[in-house]
Amino acid sequence: MPYLLTEEHEEIRDLVRRLARERVAPRAAEIDSTGEFPFDLQELLAQHDVLALPFAPEYGGTGTDTLSLLIAIEELSAACATTGLILAVQELGGLPIKLAGSEEQKKHWLRPLARGEILPAYCLTEPECGSDVAAMRTRARRQGDSYVLSGVKRFITNAGVAAFYVVFARTDPEGSRGISAFIVEADRPGLSVPHIEHKMGIRGSQTGDVELDDVHVPAKNLIGEEGEGFSLAMRVLDRSRPGIAAQALGIAQGALDYAVEYCSQRKAFNQPLLEFQGLEWMAADMAVEIQAARELLYSCAHALDDPHARPEDVSRAAAMAKLKAAEVAMTVTTNAVQMLGGYGYIQDYPVERMMRDAKICQIYEGTSQIQKIVIGRSLRRRQAVPQ
Repeated sequence: MPYLLTEEHEEIRDLVRRLARERVAPRAAEIDSTGEFPFDLQELLAQHDVLALPFAPEYGGTGTDTLSLLIAIEELSAACATTGLILAVQELGGLPIKLAGSEEQKKHWLRPLARGEILPAYCLTEPECGSDVAAMRTRARRQGDSYVLSGVKRFITNAGVAAFYVVFARTDPEGSRGISAFIVEADRPGLSVPHIEHKMGIRGSQTGDVELDDVHVPAKNLIGEEGEGFSLAMRVLDRSRPGIAAQALGIAQGALDYAVEYCSQRKAFNQPLLEFQGLEWMAADMAVEIQAARELLYSCAHALDDPHARPEDVSRAAAMAKLKAAEVAMTVTTNAVQMLGGYGYIQDYPVERMMRDAKICQIYEGTSQIQKIVIGRSLRRRQAVPQ
């Protein structure tokens, strides 16, 4: 049994698993083939209150804990990684407002997010600035009761389908303390999405550039205070990385389940493939690694909801969960392709899609190398504290 699941967790898992297997999985190959955003599945998740999971009851959400959200992302991603990402980004795009937004901003934006009526986008990465957030070039200059934003954001999930973009920009030219965060509505004059990427995997999720050419936004669209954007972005990532870990975990579990079923039914030399020790041991190793990643992720979920947890401990737990789950997903999906042999390499079988989908989990929301830096720095700081 999974780690520390309550009856409520089990109910959420069963509901989302049923939706994923009956309604989402049959669409997964088509979504991958066409590369089109699955608005029908967004509506499906909204109808069943799945997109309400990240939000508090006062804003139309379910008020469930972080573990419930991660379980839902995991189950959706086991069927279709694109669909799992819809829920993960609903959380990501809403987090800056949940953490630092005004009450007016929360009421205006979180309620339609919880109802699944709109999609958000989180604009941090730039063409010359990925992991090095402090080097961003997008600017926001104050002009009366407004800010004027100019710059380019890259690799933005939900580009072109989001109702609003949380944009990080410089209000001061110097250092990380000069970064601020803004809500920018999609229909603001000067905001455009000139390019959508053609990706290796997660192909149904729209990823593209967001250009801001003297986009005017009212001062009330500032999230928090000027200069708080960098610290807000880091707090958001500590809470959004577990969502990507859950996505990776779901992809891995889906690949293992399919490979085991296939190798149990297909025979060679008059016996099922799974009875050959080489494949049996490979499957066993895959299962152990998935469960290890799951334990890290579920433990991280409890840390995120613990009001007494230290921020550095939460950050380290999130980085560990994301690192482990992403690496496991890549290993497990690669091995699943191997277990199917030649059939694993063709698009008629889902494990090759899962392998392509898994790769991005090692890159976005902070690469695996960045996670190791976060973990290493945390260990050094802990060592420096007098015992």
